[in-house]
Amino acid sequence: MGRAFEFRKERKFKRWGHMAKTFTKIGKEITIAVKQGGPDVTGNPRLRALLQTARSENMPKENIERAIKKATDKDQSDYKEMLYEGFGPHGIAILVETATDNTNRTVANVRSYFNKFGGSLGTSGSVEFMFDRKCVFKIKDRDDIDLDELELELIDYGAEEVFREGGDPDEDDDPKVIMIYGEFTAMNKIQQYLESNNYEIMSATFERFPNVELKKLSPEDQASVEKLIDMIEEDEDVQNVYHNMEIA
Repeated sequence: MGRAFEFRKERKFKRWGHMAKTFTKIGKEITIAVKQGGPDVTGNPRLRALLQTARSENMPKENIERAIKKATDKDQSDYKEMLYEGFGPHGIAILVETATDNTNRTVANVRSYFNKFGGSLGTSGSVEFMFDRKCVFKIKDRDDIDLDELELELIDYGAEEVFREGGDPDEDDDPKVIMIYGEFTAMNKIQQYLESNNYEIMSATFERFPNVELKKLSPEDQASVEKLIDMIEEDEDVQNVYHNMEIA
């Protein structure tokens, strides 16, 4: 397995644990996708992928319709996707992806979180280079899928890692799936291949993975960084948080 897979296994920092937070995050992404590519899913592959993700997360239909309506409502403020870079305690690099209708509020909040825990908000480019951005697909596994053949096919479309995950018989909510990691620019090509070959896409997202050696901290120091990450993730404007800390 490659570096992205190993880091994904290891990082374990808090994800979107609360359902309402998950729906808010996906709703903002749907609104942005409609703004950028229109409400017709036929010509908007990003919107198609997000709707599949929304369904896999059991997002109510009315929430999806509300997010689409926001994109066409002239009275609604536009969401801007902003990336903030900084260093937390003990020199841990942190990337914060946001979707906000008030950039002044968001940058002030993010700066205050870093300051509160002894970190500092950096300038553009100070941290981003330490991370690679990848597209990540999760598709439903089937008995008739030959993983080796699928990987050979997808390599031509920009995929870098293909592997099975899940299927723990002791976990009811752990379905067996196939994970696909690819180049950032390969999102549309991989999605088109999967759709045209009738694979069931459960989610399609972008994620960032550190391309530098992970920093190992003592349990006490790690806890202080995790407190900062938790606070950032609780902010309503924050979509994703990434770091280069090794999780013990």
